[in-house]
Amino acid sequence: MIDVMRTAGTCRYYAPEPVDDEVLFRAFDAARFAPQGGNRQPVRWIVIRAAPMKRQLRDWYLPQWKAYLASARSAAASSKVLDDADHFAEHLHEVPVLVTVCADLRHIHPTDADLGRLSIVGGASVYPAVQNFLLACRGEGLGTALTTLLCSVEPEVKKMLAIPDGFATAATIAVGYPARPFPTRLSRLPVGDVVFSERFGGLPDTPAALA
Repeated sequence: MIDVMRTAGTCRYYAPEPVDDEVLFRAFDAARFAPQGGNRQPVRWIVIRAAPMKRQLRDWYLPQWKAYLASARSAAASSKVLDDADHFAEHLHEVPVLVTVCADLRHIHPTDADLGRLSIVGGASVYPAVQNFLLACRGEGLGTALTTLLCSVEPEVKKMLAIPDGFATAATIAVGYPARPFPTRLSRLPVGDVVFSERFGGLPDTPAALA
C-alpha cells in the first residue's frame, strides 16, 4: 500500500481501453470504508461513460481551466505541468470514465463554520473516501485525476446528472488506464519540512530521521 501511495500521481494521458464494471466495483467497494463522522456515509458517486455527457462536462470544464491556466502561466509555473494539464482539459471527454462525487449535506457537520474563514472541516467526511477510491484504482492499474473545477458550475452539473437538492458536488475524477507509465516516485516536500515539534515551526528532535 505504501508503494501505491508513493506512485499514485495525477494521470493526464489515458489509453482508450475501456474500464470494466468489475474493476470499478472493487475500487468503490474499498472507497466506502473511509473514515467519516458518525458513520453517516455522506458520499455518493455517479459513473459517467456516455459520450455526450462527458463532452458537456469538458465544455464546462474548459473555461474554468483556461482562466486558471492564464494566471498560472503569468506566475511562471512549470510549463511541463501546465502543458500536461492543458492536454488533460482539452481531452477530458475522451477519458473512458468520469466519476462525479456527491456529498449529502444533511450528514456533514462542519465544526469550523463560525470561525470567520473558509470552512474545510466538512470535507473530512468526503475526501478520505475519494482518496480511498484513487488508491484502489491505482492498485487496479488505473490512472486517475482529481479535479474540483467543475464544482464552480455545480447548478449545471446537478441539473444534467439529476442530483437532488441537499447534495453538493465535491469533485470529478477521471479514470482510465494510463497511456504512460506510472511515476516511480512523486515529488513532495521532505517530512522535516512539514512536521513540527510541540509548536508550528518547531524543529523536530531528530530532523535527520525525518528527511
